[in-house]
Amino acid sequence: MNLDEALQTFIAESRELLEEMENALLNVDLAGDQDEAINAIFRAAHTIKGSAGLFSLDHMVGFTHVVESLLDKVRDGSVKLNDEMVVLLLSCCDYLTGMVNGLVAGQHEQDPDTAPEGEMLKQQLQRHMDGEGAAAIPSMPVLHAEPDVERIDKERLEQLSSDYWHISLRFGRIVLQNGMDPIAFLRYLSKLGRIVGIATIPDALPPAEDMDAELCYLGFEIAFDSTADRDAIAGVFEFVQEDCEIRIIPPHSKVSEYVNLIRALPEQAARLGEILIRCGSVTQQELDGALHQQSHQDEDAPAQQLGSILVGAGNVPPVVVEAALAKQKQVSEQKAQESRSIRVDSDKLDKLIDLVGELIIAGARASMIGQHIQNTELLECTSTLTGLVEDVRDAALELRMVKIGATFNRFQRVVHDVARELGKDIGLIVDGEDSELDKTVVEKIGDPLMHLVRNAMDHGIEPAEVRIAAGKSAKGMIKLNAFHESGSIVIEVSDDGGGLRKEKILAKAIERGLVDPERKLTDSEIYNLIFEAGFSTAEKITNLSGRGVGMDVVKRNIQALRGSVDVGSREGQGTTVTVRLPLTLAIIDGFLVQVGSSVFVVPLDMIEECIEYATEPGQDYTNLRGQVLPLVRLRELFRIDGVATRRESIVVLKFGTHRAGLVVDTLLGEFQTVIKPLSPMFSEVKCISGSTILGSGEVALILDVAALMNTVGGKGAVALAA
Repeated sequence: MNLDEALQTFIAESRELLEEMENALLNVDLAGDQDEAINAIFRAAHTIKGSAGLFSLDHMVGFTHVVESLLDKVRDGSVKLNDEMVVLLLSCCDYLTGMVNGLVAGQHEQDPDTAPEGEMLKQQLQRHMDGEGAAAIPSMPVLHAEPDVERIDKERLEQLSSDYWHISLRFGRIVLQNGMDPIAFLRYLSKLGRIVGIATIPDALPPAEDMDAELCYLGFEIAFDSTADRDAIAGVFEFVQEDCEIRIIPPHSKVSEYVNLIRALPEQAARLGEILIRCGSVTQQELDGALHQQSHQDEDAPAQQLGSILVGAGNVPPVVVEAALAKQKQVSEQKAQESRSIRVDSDKLDKLIDLVGELIIAGARASMIGQHIQNTELLECTSTLTGLVEDVRDAALELRMVKIGATFNRFQRVVHDVARELGKDIGLIVDGEDSELDKTVVEKIGDPLMHLVRNAMDHGIEPAEVRIAAGKSAKGMIKLNAFHESGSIVIEVSDDGGGLRKEKILAKAIERGLVDPERKLTDSEIYNLIFEAGFSTAEKITNLSGRGVGMDVVKRNIQALRGSVDVGSREGQGTTVTVRLPLTLAIIDGFLVQVGSSVFVVPLDMIEECIEYATEPGQDYTNLRGQVLPLVRLRELFRIDGVATRRESIVVLKFGTHRAGLVVDTLLGEFQTVIKPLSPMFSEVKCISGSTILGSGEVALILDVAALMNTVGGKGAVALAA
């Protein structure tokens, strides 16, 4: 990997870490284990700082170091994390994001325009650090050892350690350069118990003239009194464990406890390492290190057993290993399972999908030729080819499918910031974040959802005093929900606010000339008037809303994705905006129908059934098993020449909670449909969402089912039973 590729990887990983850091900050109050959440925030800041140092990004290293220093004080308990600090750290995330964006633009030095903001943030961070005195290391006998008295100090330490944990710690040379303070780890260790004794080991100190002030040469031998387990103690040093040598030896009194635990383990197949971890006598890291050593022995060297390596490294007493071996005599090497993933440029995925699309078209052409010449062998080959192409198509589309949770998580910050701006107490509930859809759809739906969330907070959620007077909780809630339905993904943006007022919406629409005063509208039609251009019922203009722009743009952007948007509300209880989107914009399973000489494609997932039916000319509905089914006649809708046959076919469409019948001349069957966008000159054509190329080379138009349903809205598209 060259330097440019490494930098791009750093940029991508930094953005992911900043997103994780932001989410952890927003959810730190909800975390079951707040210490773990704070550790995650610290870990993200430390990783960014360390990686930035590799590229000599001194401005980023310097800023992140201050952030990390404050977080270190939060970890050791000397500074308490409060709401004000969370807001400050979120601002630091934004500032670091700006630095990362600057790297994308080729700016590798501090931006003079943003430097004052950075200095202000660092001053605020420093004030929080100085607000409370740093906790000192508890009083303990510190035994500074000279070479000629080192043996005595170790003996004293061994005596102290008989009933205490013994921690042998050798920090790596570059620990200071990585921004780590060895004393901070000892201070953090003291939160788990009491440091009874500590011996400083200066053996590695070079002559004064050869010393480097930025390198660490000291080691420590520590007697530690604690009820914590080995994993908890090892966790104190997790941020330096790769650069240090750490041995943790349990108190002698615990050895018998480990033996008893091993003997009490249930009778089941387990490897030696698994047994030792389950009884708590070694940590996963110590086991991994021993396994690594075992698997990298010289070919000529005698094979070492795992137990011998652990005993030799001082990780576990021999008696414990013997007990584990007695419990499980068949010892085998544990193989580490490593999940592997690679980053792929999205343009390469798009090119792959395009090639698969062309392959589908070529396969359809070959199949048509085989049927035309009636060649049995060719038909068998094309049948096999079709199956393989379908598998390739599914695999290629799967690569583009991403979870919508990443998009939903962005709104935690939006709700946090907008609620502060509005002076409201608003929370966010996220559900269905594991639902998957095409990455292109995810990228393009973010802005419409952003506007819907902000609009719900501004218009939907009432002020606290109004909510309390109405018998509600003072805290309003926004809910984002996603789920799959009929080959589409449904995204709901709900609030528990005051709901929409039908009379006010209708009066405003009539005043603006958007509807005929004599026309009778359903509740759904009235609510959906909020998506008309220039429509607004806001009594005052704010930074968020009230200018009559936005909701019509939301609808237009969703429709550009071949989706639809609908709104439902109950006055005084809340509003739900429902967005329906296709799972993919590239390739779908379609169903071909024909009217006259024109061929159309209907998304297969939206077809409920097909029936042959004799309809009366001009009849716009039929009786389907006791239910009224409104009809859409494609011949009349698109003004196709020719006379309809007496016996036509009806394709029963299902979209959301409604049904309608599509009247066509002929049913042609299923077809893998490669979606081709329409030219901009056809962008205003109604009820058509795209086109595709048939095996014959002819073009077929893809029907927009959502728009077709709207054409029967006045006839009352039949609602499905709940």
